[in-house]
Amino acid sequence: MIEDKNQERTALEALGEFGLIKHLTKNFEIINSSTIKGIGDDAAVLDFKDKKAIVSTDLLVEGVHFDLSYMPLKHLGYKSVIVNLSDIYAMNALATQITISIAVSNRFPLEALEEFYSGAKAACKLYGVDLIGGDTTSSTKGMLISITAIGVANEKEIVYRSGTKENDLLVVSGDIGGAYLGLQVLEREKEVFKVNPQSQPDLEPYSYIVERQLKPEARKDVVELLGKLEVHPTAMIDISDGLSSEILHLCEQSNVGCNLYEDKIPLDPTVIATAEEFKMDSTMIALSGGEDYELLFTIDQNDFPKIKGNPNLTVLGHMTSASEGAHLVTRANTKIPLKAQGWNSF
Repeated sequence: MIEDKNQERTALEALGEFGLIKHLTKNFEIINSSTIKGIGDDAAVLDFKDKKAIVSTDLLVEGVHFDLSYMPLKHLGYKSVIVNLSDIYAMNALATQITISIAVSNRFPLEALEEFYSGAKAACKLYGVDLIGGDTTSSTKGMLISITAIGVANEKEIVYRSGTKENDLLVVSGDIGGAYLGLQVLEREKEVFKVNPQSQPDLEPYSYIVERQLKPEARKDVVELLGKLEVHPTAMIDISDGLSSEILHLCEQSNVGCNLYEDKIPLDPTVIATAEEFKMDSTMIALSGGEDYELLFTIDQNDFPKIKGNPNLTVLGHMTSASEGAHLVTRANTKIPLKAQGWNSF
């Protein structure tokens, strides 16, 4: 967390806008046949032939969505891409291209943006997407990042939030709550650093949850797994704002209710231990924490044998009639109404 005061520093005005874009994107390679023209013209040209295009965009603001006192710029570049790709996978689609637009104040030298773009490139390479455009400009408010993700799918494969029905099973990938607790650990160490700038945090016991916060992964593998298992979700969403918020989105869009079983929520042992350390309830963290970027989806009960016992997937509960509402069924077998207490930028 100690900043190197002797870093090489190249002012951005030395390159100019177009020189900066050319410099930052020169190492990105085109790997998708659907990318006819990427960076270098007035607009990108894409060809998806008979498939449907899927588009999603996010705006990330310094001090609201990320804190550079503990978020390395390379990790930020990686995460900024990942959170957008996750939205494409939540539509049961394949992500193929992104654009990156960034605004920075004069406290950011060229070397800082090189770090950011190196992280973005790592994400593009790992997930097989092309950077095809974007923009750069100045900012008086620190760093702002806008990324648009583009994907492709056959029309019959696209999954919306509105397709679930009564008695469908509610399923989640991975485990929940780690990203929020990783954030709590980083915030705690930030406060220690303010008091003693020479202190160095020992994050080894928290490595899993800190990585869940700083370097999350989009679940492209789950989309591929469901395809191989021949399971077509009836509805799907990614967990960015907290489990309860996402369940309520599915319920509202599909006009159904839900019973979520507390004892079925998948929690990593580090999440349980760290929640106890912070005197927090691990269930509430899972329900309201957010930023896990796991996929939450529903399936027809007839598809249950196809996913039964799969270590990547957990059945959390089932959908009910809208009149029953959405509830958490506790370990004591009492029903508590679900409330949306996840992330709200306003």
